[in-house]
Amino acid sequence: MLTPKAKLLDESDAAWQRYQEAADDIALTSEQEQQLRALIAVSPFIGRVAESYPEYLVSDFFVGNTITVKLPAVDKYGICVAKALVELDSEDDAKKRLRQLRHCWMAKLAAADILKQVSLKESLAHYSEFADAALSKSLQWLFERFIRRHGKPLDAEGEVMPLLVIGMGKLGGKELNFSSDIDLIFVFPEQGKTQGPGRNLEHDVFYKRLAQSFIALLDETTAEGQVFRVDMRLRPFGQSGPLVTSMNALEHYYQEQGRDWERYAMVKARMIGADEQYQQAFQQLIRPFVYRRYIDFGAIEALRKMKLLITQETRRQGVKNNIKLGAGGIREVEFIVQAHQLIRGGQEKSLQTRSVYKAMHELIELDLIEPAQASQLLKDYEYLRVIEHRLQQIDDQQTQQLPSDELGRARLCTMLDEPDWQDLQEKIDQCMARIHAEFQQVVGAESEDDEDEQGLQVLWQDMLDDDAAIEILESEGVNESQALWTQIKNFRQESRRRSSGPRGRSALARLMPMMLRHAIQHQHPERLLERLLSIIKAVMSRTAYIELLAENPGAREQLCKLCMASPWISEQLALHPILLDELIDPQQLYSLPESKDYASVLREYLIRIPEQDLETQMDALRQAKQALQLKIAAADISGVLELMNVSDHLSALAEAIIAEVAGLAWHHLTQKHGKPAGTSIDNTGFAVLGYGKLGGQELGYGSDLDLVFVTDAEYQGQTDGQRPIEVQQFYLRLAQRILHLFTTRTVAGILYDVDLRLRPSGQAGLLVTQVSSFARYLKEDAWTWELQALVRARPVFGVPALRDTVMDIRQSVLSQPRDEQELRQSIVNMREKMREHLTQSNSRMFDLKQDTGGIADIEFMTQYLVLRYAHQYPKLCKYSDNVRLLTEAQQLHLLSDVDAQNLINAFQIFRCESHALALQGEQLLEEHNLDTERQAVSSCWDNLLGAH
Repeated sequence: MLTPKAKLLDESDAAWQRYQEAADDIALTSEQEQQLRALIAVSPFIGRVAESYPEYLVSDFFVGNTITVKLPAVDKYGICVAKALVELDSEDDAKKRLRQLRHCWMAKLAAADILKQVSLKESLAHYSEFADAALSKSLQWLFERFIRRHGKPLDAEGEVMPLLVIGMGKLGGKELNFSSDIDLIFVFPEQGKTQGPGRNLEHDVFYKRLAQSFIALLDETTAEGQVFRVDMRLRPFGQSGPLVTSMNALEHYYQEQGRDWERYAMVKARMIGADEQYQQAFQQLIRPFVYRRYIDFGAIEALRKMKLLITQETRRQGVKNNIKLGAGGIREVEFIVQAHQLIRGGQEKSLQTRSVYKAMHELIELDLIEPAQASQLLKDYEYLRVIEHRLQQIDDQQTQQLPSDELGRARLCTMLDEPDWQDLQEKIDQCMARIHAEFQQVVGAESEDDEDEQGLQVLWQDMLDDDAAIEILESEGVNESQALWTQIKNFRQESRRRSSGPRGRSALARLMPMMLRHAIQHQHPERLLERLLSIIKAVMSRTAYIELLAENPGAREQLCKLCMASPWISEQLALHPILLDELIDPQQLYSLPESKDYASVLREYLIRIPEQDLETQMDALRQAKQALQLKIAAADISGVLELMNVSDHLSALAEAIIAEVAGLAWHHLTQKHGKPAGTSIDNTGFAVLGYGKLGGQELGYGSDLDLVFVTDAEYQGQTDGQRPIEVQQFYLRLAQRILHLFTTRTVAGILYDVDLRLRPSGQAGLLVTQVSSFARYLKEDAWTWELQALVRARPVFGVPALRDTVMDIRQSVLSQPRDEQELRQSIVNMREKMREHLTQSNSRMFDLKQDTGGIADIEFMTQYLVLRYAHQYPKLCKYSDNVRLLTEAQQLHLLSDVDAQNLINAFQIFRCESHALALQGEQLLEEHNLDTERQAVSSCWDNLLGAH
């Protein structure tokens, strides 16, 4: 049976053969061959580099008969990189040379590391210094070429300004891994325009293009591979932010937008290769953000949440045995140190260091951690860092995952001089258990409740790749995960650009995972989330509302329930966020006043507003209407209200608002001009007639108001105020003021759209009609369609005597005898014109009102019955709503019982569907099973108004 080392040599035969073919002119002793082959056996990466660049690599390996890697002093890498680039003139050549240089040096460093010729601290210094050199010297080489093309970017003193590179993470802390991404942020000093030959550019454009070329120089995958994988996600606003930021913009960002995890990231931030003035300016800029002046115990909770996110991500990926991200991994040691730094670093300047080693030393000095405890923690940390390097040195991959395959385990055991995998696994487990125990002491233990509560928190972090986010959503059972993730990502980017302060950002970060949880539990998550996000966008800068939703489960539940039931409601909430207050108490939300009590409820909204403050009164009325309409809709959706009651409540609300508006208009007009003789606030001599849906008490959501204004005042004389006007002019202005109060758009929107076209003579007529003229017009000049409209008319404002007068006129006009054939033909002709102009020809869709067999047909038949028979049966003039009129017609045997019940049934079903469509923001019914009702209506039409 082969030993692990023998297996490795057997597995590496092919790699060794390729090396020998590539380096057939390089003579090695048998001992040298044995050592080099052993390195290639454990590290295919070293094998690839030896095969590709034997003359550069192997010549530096051997001293005498053994492998002793010749490495430069850590401060000499800059010279090596600059020398390699000095004679190159094309970016393609530079890319090739940099990659060759990187692979050779990293292979040498890997060999020295594996052969234990350098310590962990030394290897960290070499990896970091090589990265610094590669970054600074290649940027300098590239910068000179950009200046020749576009001129010099100069500051106010005429000095050339460099592109400033901020290294983050382990690069910033000079503790870089063997095969690590490098996290960078690019900054430029000042805005301006380049000066010199070539095409001059604005500084932000110049530096952006320079940064893009710089990233390509290092990160682009060519035939030779990469120098470094460059990660820019730590920049302001993450992936959605600008690639390069000015110093002023950077400072503003961290003052206004910086998040908790960015504080942790900035602990290790370091400018690479920059002059001292820029180094100092950056540290002064970032220090107040990272280190609070007071002891900051809030850092612990933020750190716990960050660790929870990492735990969730590793669990999502099915990652086990991860020595960095797993429980007790490298990240937990870093968190332990950083927690102390952020809590006390503002007061203890010695803790403001980027190095784990220096920070641990200072913690011991400050008696914040026991020396033995710190020693063991560092020992365990170094053990895991060594293993991390060995894992990455196998194949030059950024991994912290312990191998699950036999070959990978054999390689790792061989590099670590461990006899077998079981022993190594046991040592690693013990090490990580010690670290995790310490982590829980400092940061606190995680509970399953925490994880459940923050289950989708990771989706709100802008460090997440698209594929990972979609995978999370799919694991939650979301079918349209791509669409949902696009919504989340776009909203997240928008929210970052709209400053709401630290408190608002914190509340939004708490709220969003809970809203996502609500959305994904629904049958149509993308639809619900779209509606929820429209509301959150509207209140994003109002921290109180975000906190209300974050802290009130009942309000969130009601919001989701209402938004899913109705896009109309979600639009109202987005337009008028003050309505969110109504969600706080669900019991109150579904508690409606009696229809007769809406007037007193409205007065409660206005009672504290001074009478002279008309603008505030207008806003208060709008807010009251919106709040009460929301309560009606909530009761409708929940099934608390039946169809007829929904219309009753909406109509009663409109009547109460009309009365309040008329009262406000009267008050403000009489304050200015006085009042006509014989009138008062209790007897204005003015009435409002409601037509159409308001008149028929069939108002729906979003319905406008068909109104007609009448007066019984005599027009002779003037008002009695200090600035008197003619009485006729007074009532005209009263009507204009009422219209203004209804239709003016304030911050709270409009009150109602008002349609006055049904007044005598239509748009050509006066806004206010005297009662005598109103009666004369209807009896002598009104068209049949105006008489049809009168069937659905009723007074909705005015003193009882004036209301009775109007109703008497209505009854008198409707009760006039009419020629049956002429009436039928006139009504049929009008209906045909309506169908011609208003019906939308679509076989799949049903227009509930205008299509054949719909609501308009029922209304026309009802109006025909009133106009045809009211002279015989005055009871037909008593009501203005279709259902009671049809019931009356049935009782008078003007309709058969079957036809009457079919019409009433169809009308109620159509009205119910109409309400539902309004709540869905739709006008046409797409899929329905209403053919039976439509056919019944059409049959009644043929019986009543068909050819005779």
